[in-house]
This record gives sequence, C-alpha cells and structure tokens, in this order.
Amino acid sequence: MRLKVDRESDALYLRLDESKIMDSEEVTPGVVLDFNEHDEVVGVEILRLSKRVSMGDISKVSLETS
Repeated sequence: MRLKVDRESDALYLRLDESKIMDSEEVTPGVVLDFNEHDEVVGVEILRLSKRVSMGDISKVSLETS
C-alpha cells in the first residue's frame, strides 16, 4: 500500500495494490476510485486536497491498526 501527497497538483493518492487499473470513476466531486479487472477498488484519489485538509496537517499522517 502506498500513500502519496502531491502538493503541486493538490492531490492525495492511496494505492491499495499494484494490480492494473482498468477503470476509474469519480464517485463524488474530486474523489476518484480506480478499479482493477475484478472490479475491485485498488486506488483512491482525492483532488483539491488543500480545500479539504489543512496542508500543515498533511505531515502529521498517522496509521491506526487494531
């Protein structure tokens, strides 16, 4: 799994696995899901990130597991 913040394009991308992306769908304005050949979500892109999250908080990402 990879998480990438691109400040230049003002986007966040979460890649769940490395399978080939076959289709993408914008499910709500600025949120795009990427699907593999089995119609499983393998990526999530959030556009206009700075309007959703304070860019100062981006460096404070935490991972929570249970």
